Amino acid sequence: MPVPANTAVSRSHDAATVASLKADTEFAAAYVNAVLEDGDEQELLLALRRLADAQGGIAKLADMTKLNPTTLYRTLSKQGNPELRSLNALLRALGLRLAVQPLEP
Repeated sequence: MPVPANTAVSRSHDAATVASLKADTEFAAAYVNAVLEDGDEQELLLALRRLADAQGGIAKLADMTKLNPTTLYRTLSKQGNPELRSLNALLRALGLRLAVQPLEP
């Protein structure tokens, strides 16, 4: 059944976040920075999975980073523990980088 023209189509929060990440690299950087500031490893892995989805999926990201796809799936899983080298490769492929900033007093 078609949706009437004046009816809003809803999408999940995850889908909306992925669409925003795909459309705006400034938003993507702010999103990852906010997750890093919170310091929650599970949230960081979720953010990286969403970024991967925004760029065409983990298989495409594995090709871009020259990382093994199976390893990348495991790295970004809920039990993942990315090495700094892998994290840097992922972020670079996504057009982002890690940076250190002084804490504001």
